[in-house]
Amino acid sequence: MELNSSGKEQVVAVRKNGDGDIVELKLSSGRAVDYKTAQQMVKAEQIAGLNVFRGRDGDEHLRSDPDGREDNNLDNMPTF
Repeated sequence: MELNSSGKEQVVAVRKNGDGDIVELKLSSGRAVDYKTAQQMVKAEQIAGLNVFRGRDGDEHLRSDPDGREDNNLDNMPTF
């Protein structure tokens, strides 16, 4: 399993539904997890580079940690 220097997995690709919403994330270990599972893993500090926030709609969402880069934003990740 590939881990970053902090020992956490990283997102390497995403799967989107027909509406363009991210529904699944592929991790550096090769494991694919659904969006809700990824949220729980981020909260448990098992995935690096992401955070969970509450949107205006009242639901929790994932987003990339701000680092000034666009290529590692979830919407810009490769798909699988």
